[in-house]
Amino acid sequence: MRFDVNCSILFTELPLIKRAAAARAAGFHGVEFWWPWEAVAPSDAEADAFVASIAGAGVELVSLNFHAGDMAAGERGIVSHPARAREFRENVHAAVDIAARTKCTRLNAPYGLRVPGVPVAEQDAVAIENLAFAAEVAGQAGAWVLVEAINSVDIPGFPVDTVGKALAVIGKVGAPNVGFLADLYHLAKMGEDVADGLSRHRDAIRHVQVADPPGRGAPGTGTLDFEPLFRQLAGQGYDGWVGLEYLPSDPADSATSFGWLGTTSL
Repeated sequence: MRFDVNCSILFTELPLIKRAAAARAAGFHGVEFWWPWEAVAPSDAEADAFVASIAGAGVELVSLNFHAGDMAAGERGIVSHPARAREFRENVHAAVDIAARTKCTRLNAPYGLRVPGVPVAEQDAVAIENLAFAAEVAGQAGAWVLVEAINSVDIPGFPVDTVGKALAVIGKVGAPNVGFLADLYHLAKMGEDVADGLSRHRDAIRHVQVADPPGRGAPGTGTLDFEPLFRQLAGQGYDGWVGLEYLPSDPADSATSFGWLGTTSL
């Protein structure tokens, strides 16, 4: 397995442009980020500094999220928000530009919570249109757009909370470069059979992320047995990265959160 570090949940004790180097110092060759800025598009200086931090660290930018709105206020994506379609599409161009500059090939598109007072059918139709747009633009940079199932236990009301729902969205978009992000933490929180899901939907999986339920800590802190799942992925021919998207054991020093890797045989 090739493990990369999500530097929007780990190493957040450091400034944004120092996180990739910290991940490399901890022994990793890949990083991923949620959208790093409050604005839908960074300034030229911000984008340049971010790209330089990836190159300077000598790591691969494995995955980048599209803008998910104000996450501190509870937003979890704007893909399905009809009033924010223009905002999302502006962000698509900004994200794809960064992807092209860093050779990042995975762009995750958080679907978003339901918007009160707006018909569900309208929200879902906008989501499909936005994802098709994102796929077309991302395709110009050789990148995939990812759809992730996010559990509705932690995020009540999240509409795309199972593998089946995520795959239905992907099928409706119908673009060849839209795939599934299998976050094992979210699948387990929903009570899904993780091993079965990885097997049955292997052809749709374009990225994998991990954290241990119920507390979203590192593997070994919760209820999932990761060793056989990693072996299964390898046996199925999965040759992508596995993103470490878990809460650090010590938020003041994320570098202490990787001891479990010394106990895995992979």
